[in-house]
Amino acid sequence: MHDLLLDAARRGIRYRDSLAARHVAPTPQALAGLDRFREPFDRHGCAASTVLALLDEAGSPATVASAGGRYFGFVNGSSLPITVAANWLATAWDQNAALAVMSPVAATLEEVALGWLVELFGLPPETAGTFVTGATLASFSALAAARHELLRRTGWDVEADGLFGAPPLTVVVGEEAHASIGRALSLLGLGRERVLRVATDGHGRMRADALPQLGTGPTLVCVQAGNVNTGAFDPIDAICDWAGRHDAWVHVDGAFGLWAAATPTLSHLTSGLGRADSWATDGHKWLNVPYDCGIAFVRNEESLRAAMALSAAYLPPSGLRDPMHYGPDASRRARAIDVWAALKHLGRDGVADLVTRCCRHAARIGRELAAAGYEVLNDVVLNQVLVAFGDDARTLRVIDALQRDGTCWCGVSRWQGRTVMRISVSSWATTDADVDQALQAMLALGRRGNADA
Repeated sequence: MHDLLLDAARRGIRYRDSLAARHVAPTPQALAGLDRFREPFDRHGCAASTVLALLDEAGSPATVASAGGRYFGFVNGSSLPITVAANWLATAWDQNAALAVMSPVAATLEEVALGWLVELFGLPPETAGTFVTGATLASFSALAAARHELLRRTGWDVEADGLFGAPPLTVVVGEEAHASIGRALSLLGLGRERVLRVATDGHGRMRADALPQLGTGPTLVCVQAGNVNTGAFDPIDAICDWAGRHDAWVHVDGAFGLWAAATPTLSHLTSGLGRADSWATDGHKWLNVPYDCGIAFVRNEESLRAAMALSAAYLPPSGLRDPMHYGPDASRRARAIDVWAALKHLGRDGVADLVTRCCRHAARIGRELAAAGYEVLNDVVLNQVLVAFGDDARTLRVIDALQRDGTCWCGVSRWQGRTVMRISVSSWATTDADVDQALQAMLALGRRGNADA
């Protein structure tokens, strides 16, 4: 074991050291090398050192260099060195973070990390939380608590009796609500299409003046902190005013945008955040911890526990905070260790600096692309940039060329009927030099795309 783990560490370090010099997307040769894994299942197996070598030799070249500084596709963070190291140690510990008695250290660090995050985001001090795989499951968990509480107020026990015959629950979302909200609603039996959709403005923000007038009955409204295309924020304060008049539960989908609350220069975007009832975010986006790590927060701890608690004869009450009673998983990875390590290492100022730097890089990319004559379709208020290089066909040619070039990686999206290149800056590893290289490639390929038209 000693030699094997040292070998893995050396290979991992060598991989991270190589990121700055390699193509962001794997080369065709690297992808062809994946055929080495497509072999019959051997009867006798082989040495552990051989397995590790194959993983590194055939697997490492075929990865996407999303841990480097020039990956701008989707909203994927890298992983801070301290979080990689903490993750390796936690993997060696091999803790099941379901119960405090199974892992006192995991339970303690989860409680501490959640408390720090509640403070960092400015959420109500009584807020409870849980660690899950990502923002989709975080919204699922928070909305399960909302479903419990809203139906409890009508005298209905949804955990015991299900939804058959339950009082109807009105769900309000914006036209630009993220697809993960629809998935969470469908998993909860509330229906992704059985919602009232509110019109949005030109940047994807829910229009508070378009919120519906409702009668009596339980109501849930889902707002967005950080549109996945534009980075724009719904007017949370105004929506909470409306929700107060309807006794509605307000859930905030803040997969990456919630982190703006931790940054003095951006916190105005999240005005009213603390008035909501539940929140969802990711650690593997802007906190830059290893995948996977989502976090759900619910103001009313009892609602979350009632929706998620598990009971069995061999699970007697412990009097401790047992993590599995706050989320959908029983057996679970100790995700809080990575989060605690990142927060301990960065501190409040370090988190703010990380978010601010990414937004500064995004703003620069937007300015320089616009100055070069390309169309930036959003106000770059956060870390998202949408750019068109002409008509849809030309924009697609530039995106395809950029992805094949390998200097950086940006994705394609649709925005208000246009095909656009979407640039998401979410990595601690992105430097001014990375932005220089990325812009040089974008501008060169943009000019070539125009010449080829």
